Amino acid sequence: MTIIDVTAAHCPARTAPSARVCFVTLGCAKNEVDSAEMTKRVQDAGFCVVEDPAAADAVVVNTCSFIQAATEESIDAIFEICGLDNFASGCAKLVVAGCMPARYGDDLAGELQEAQAFVPCSREDDIVEVLCDLLDVAPIAPSDASAASPYAASPASYVKISDGCDRFCSFCAIPYIRGRYRSFPLEDVRAAVAERVAAGVREITLIAQDTGRWGEDFDTPDTTAHLLASLADEFSDTWFRLMYIEPQGVTDDLLDVIASRSNVCSYLDVPLQHASERVLRAMNRAGSPDSHRALVKRMRERVPGITLRTTLIAGFPGEADEDFDELCDFLEEAEFDYVGVFPYSAEEGTRAFSLDGQIDEEVKIERAQRIRDLCDAIGESHVSQRIGCAMDVLVVGCEEDGQLYGRAMCQAPEVDGVVYLEEGEVGDIVTVRITDTLVYEMEGEPIDVR
Repeated sequence: MTIIDVTAAHCPARTAPSARVCFVTLGCAKNEVDSAEMTKRVQDAGFCVVEDPAAADAVVVNTCSFIQAATEESIDAIFEICGLDNFASGCAKLVVAGCMPARYGDDLAGELQEAQAFVPCSREDDIVEVLCDLLDVAPIAPSDASAASPYAASPASYVKISDGCDRFCSFCAIPYIRGRYRSFPLEDVRAAVAERVAAGVREITLIAQDTGRWGEDFDTPDTTAHLLASLADEFSDTWFRLMYIEPQGVTDDLLDVIASRSNVCSYLDVPLQHASERVLRAMNRAGSPDSHRALVKRMRERVPGITLRTTLIAGFPGEADEDFDELCDFLEEAEFDYVGVFPYSAEEGTRAFSLDGQIDEEVKIERAQRIRDLCDAIGESHVSQRIGCAMDVLVVGCEEDGQLYGRAMCQAPEVDGVVYLEEGEVGDIVTVRITDTLVYEMEGEPIDVR
């Protein structure tokens, strides 16, 4: 994260309409949604939201603490902000929100005395009260009722359909950070989608810790397939994409919804984490090489042309050479389009932290790189086969030199590369013919703009 330091000459008097708040977000897309929701709340209370932390009266750092590296990145960002002149002079207040206070609780206050307030995930709805107390102001209605929606800045947005997780994988701290699994009511999800569509969003990515379990916990159980079909049918001009779905959630009904709706991306992100049955059991996960193969086959048969992404962990405690070889063999056969690979991170408070057979860091990194090399060769080959194909591209941005870029339905936000094109405006959907590729990036020649 880069922060521009703007010298603050003095501490301006703060009143509710002019108190300035900046949100700095780290971590995953779920944190982005949480920050956007907090932004809405403070705007509705009359605060002015600014992008520059050096110009703010209060900065809310929405932290990630999924793994140690994410915690360290959050701490670095906090210290960088604390070095700005408005903080050094005591004019600004720091609020640490999100996963770090949720994970470390009261211990964090003693370790991070630079912060004036801590707001864990479960208390983010209270952000207005926290800021009012810190800045000694009272919330008022904003003077401009047409304040820009936090979703108006981009034609693509995320919508959370649930929070928490009940799986308790042995390597994962999420259930301790986010709590038990809880689905959001369909009407709430629908309202969130409608708000974004009204702000000009053209692609909605549905996210959660475990999207395939949506509705299971309702008094009258429901399904992700029904949710996705309902949204796709009502908002027929909006693209929908489903991310973070565990293997057990990939039902035939869901695959049929994806196959039958032209505005639902033929794309699934299914985090398998490993293929060795022995390692999967140590992870407290189901599955085996055979069940994984059957799943991949079923997804491709029911949704022809589907793009598949998965996530893997290399160097889990006790992972023997034969376990790693079994994983590589499976990946060569499965031929995923995109793969995210992470060396195992030993996280205090998880069951895997104390497992026997912890693997040296160098070995974990080496194994992770071997998987990346293997999967990149497969993925790059898949991307190059798109040359000559016509596909719709949502224009999502423009680089400093004026180069437009967007994403096709086969590319998820932030992780799968982009398509470069020469025609259109941000927010347009442009039909292009792919003319060239470089690794995961593509170039497209416009055929039609709408």
